[in-house]
Amino acid sequence: MKEELTPALEVQSVVKNFRRGRGLKRKITRAVDGATLTLPRGELFGLLGPNGAGKTTLVRCIATLLIPDAGTIKVLGHDAFKDSLYCRQRIGLLTSGERTLYWKLSARDNLNFFAALYGLTGKARDRRIDYLIELLGLKEVERDRLERYSSGMKQKVSLARAILHDPELILLDEPSLGLDPQFARFIRQFIKDELNRKQGKTILLTTHYMDEADELCRRIAFINKGRIVNVKTPEQYKRDIPHTEVLEIRLQGQPDAAPLQALPGVERVASDFKDGVTTLKVVAPRAEAVLSEAIEHLRKGGRILGIDIKQPTLEDVFLYVTGTSLGADTAEHKPVAE
Repeated sequence: MKEELTPALEVQSVVKNFRRGRGLKRKITRAVDGATLTLPRGELFGLLGPNGAGKTTLVRCIATLLIPDAGTIKVLGHDAFKDSLYCRQRIGLLTSGERTLYWKLSARDNLNFFAALYGLTGKARDRRIDYLIELLGLKEVERDRLERYSSGMKQKVSLARAILHDPELILLDEPSLGLDPQFARFIRQFIKDELNRKQGKTILLTTHYMDEADELCRRIAFINKGRIVNVKTPEQYKRDIPHTEVLEIRLQGQPDAAPLQALPGVERVASDFKDGVTTLKVVAPRAEAVLSEAIEHLRKGGRILGIDIKQPTLEDVFLYVTGTSLGADTAEHKPVAE
């Protein structure tokens, strides 16, 4: 196969189990359950799922930080575990809650340290670090200790570290998690415009933010409870949902949403609780048809703050396909037989 036709990443039937305890208390739990993906070169691909769905575990397997129990992973045609050094040299990894940086050092000192680990020295190292510092807008603070940086500025340095060796495949695990809107917007634009469009990098992006996946990715894989559910473009996903409306109800407190699921015509109900407010999403063929009965049930459980009928989003499609909300926490590790 010609090199340019070789996929950047091939994941085939990957399984990852975790074993805890001993003897009769020994438990085996499955984090990734037969995941299969193929990324052609130059694609910005999204892995979309709720917290605990298995996204990070799969990324760590691809990055060779974890060894799968079954399946194969190839990077640019090379087996990630039989030829791990080759693959690691061509992978850049950024994880959420980055902890690999040294906060007592400056941004430049951090990048100098990691450049040495990548084998970059001399003028080539200096040119690369100068380029990244300028590109990411770190020039004015490059000599300051990282402990003085905001979360967004630290994430910029983490991103610079991940692409310091100019990798061909970049793994971004929730890169905008916990960032304020300004820095999150910068990171997203940098990923799409600079890394993907301008430099042609192949990028695997994991997220549970539907807007982020919709904005950035050409194709998206839904992952739920360790399993890849579907792989399509955002437009295909939205066309696939058979309904044109989704009923959204916001209430004070945490009312019991179970009665809604029993209403005639209701197919899915998702509930997210944040800052004292519950947001319910009701998927039904006709949202207006279940509205009055839904209100009647919910009035008993708390004050209704707002009602809206919206067009389906990627989150609504995910709910329709999996029965799970993207805002939910799922059990990433589920028991399996030994």
